[in-house]
Amino acid sequence: QVQLVESGGGLVQAGGSLRLSCAASGRIFVGYVMGWFRQGPGKEREFVAAISWSGGNTYYLDSVKGRFTISRDNAKNTVYLQMNSLKPEDTAVYYCAAGRPGSATRPSSYNYWGQGTQVTVSS
Repeated sequence: QVQLVESGGGLVQAGGSLRLSCAASGRIFVGYVMGWFRQGPGKEREFVAAISWSGGNTYYLDSVKGRFTISRDNAKNTVYLQMNSLKPEDTAVYYCAAGRPGSATRPSSYNYWGQGTQVTVSS
């Protein structure tokens, strides 16, 4: 009965910033990894970023390293994705996901997913 709800998407110009939030409700198990994935037009869903329960371990898609930052606030059951220096190729629907530790970059490692939020970056 875990539900994940993303917010913060929108339309921005290249070079701009957005901060995505993912609020979880229902039972979240201690130790769950939280991740962000995205799916652009005509593309497969791809891994973007993930963070361990403690926040001590983070993982990023190579193309977003140095531009995106994932963080979490366990007291609020919320995970964030700060996106800076956005590029048109970042345009996609962004999905929040939760799952047990494992292969953090693989969609199959996550058993809970949000509905997604649209991010559009114009040139």
